[in-house]
Amino acid sequence: MSDTGIPYTPGHSPLGNAIIITVLLFLVAMVVGWIGTVHNPSIGDDLIKIFQKEVAGQITISDPVDTCAKLFANNLEACILLFLGGASFGLITLFIMSLNGIVIGAVTEIISHGHSAIFIAAALLPHGIFEIPAFIIAGALGFCMAQSLIAEWYGAADTAADAGRLARLFLLYVLPLIAVAAVVEAFITPAVIQLVA
Repeated sequence: MSDTGIPYTPGHSPLGNAIIITVLLFLVAMVVGWIGTVHNPSIGDDLIKIFQKEVAGQITISDPVDTCAKLFANNLEACILLFLGGASFGLITLFIMSLNGIVIGAVTEIISHGHSAIFIAAALLPHGIFEIPAFIIAGALGFCMAQSLIAEWYGAADTAADAGRLARLFLLYVLPLIAVAAVVEAFITPAVIQLVA
């Protein structure tokens, strides 16, 4: 049994494997978003409008405390959906993780036309180094829940017990990461962008 309670082959961590799979999925989705936008810029334009409305619009609010709270709430909701999406045998987790990767890839490609690599790094890295790992861990926990559901189907796991253990890992790792990411995105990222703009 692993620390999540899910049966596994000795020497292999289900959460570690799930993280690797989630990272690969995210990277592939980013590449798809990037290439898709290169070949069909209208897709990227549509995605950038959504990005500006739903994300960028929030970090221009004059009250950074309010911005921080909204960013935290949005990211928490997304991470909870990634985690609980495991209850759909991972289909919802797969969809949300892929969609996020595609959007980030497309937005990065669009921004790269009008801005330098330094600007892109300034806009994404300060909070992204916390936010992206939070999404990846939440997605990996969702895939672990899906694995537990499948194992329980064959009588080899207790999904209710596993869900409790996975939820504790969510609180231990994901919650602090999205809290820090929200603070950085609200208070630090705009200042860094101003420095390189």
